[in-house]
Amino acid sequence: MSAATPTPAQLNPLGGESYRLTLPNTANAPRLARDFLTSLLRVSRHPGLVDDARLCVTELVTNAHRHTRTPLIRVHVAVNRKRVSVAVTDDGGPAGTAFGTALRPTPEQEQEHGRGLVLVESLALAWGTDSGGDRHPGRTVVWFTLGRPEVTA
Repeated sequence: MSAATPTPAQLNPLGGESYRLTLPNTANAPRLARDFLTSLLRVSRHPGLVDDARLCVTELVTNAHRHTRTPLIRVHVAVNRKRVSVAVTDDGGPAGTAFGTALRPTPEQEQEHGRGLVLVESLALAWGTDSGGDRHPGRTVVWFTLGRPEVTA
């Protein structure tokens, strides 16, 4: 009898249900991600989060499309009864254009571009970036969480 190889558990910070969509890096990717997320939120009884989620996922997928050479854009959605967390992953791009290079736009950049991540920051309970780690070096992950803020006593 051979020993079973453990399979790493997929990270789902919220618990609940987890969904994935993999898109080709085309101009249609933001619309497809928006429609996917809209359907999930309506089915999971989060209609109040739809508008904010659509804006945020559109921004992240558009950034991956415009600023990287990634062949695929991955959207991971975790939903529970209180919150939704969305992560958009790309394979990086040319130096100086990947997500992690300049997340906080300079005032000069904000005049013409760069308002999208400011918008994500204003709508989300939390957001941030990460890398693909040892398993997926070179990948960039940008994520956001929407939902009701926790009530503190």
